[in-house]
Amino acid sequence: MDELNSFLEPGMLVTHPDEPDWGIGQVQSNISGKVTVNFREEGKVVIDGGQIILIPVYNEN
Repeated sequence: MDELNSFLEPGMLVTHPDEPDWGIGQVQSNISGKVTVNFREEGKVVIDGGQIILIPVYNEN
């Protein structure tokens, strides 16, 4: 599953599929399957890319 998050780069916007209340987050880093995301409502969270597939947000509107 790590490969499914491998395209995420710093600056990209994502949501967490199991935590919709966290809102949209901005990817800070993606290193060795660990994705650090700064979510609007939750703050900075490190996601294990082997466990969770983040959902890209291409249009906020």
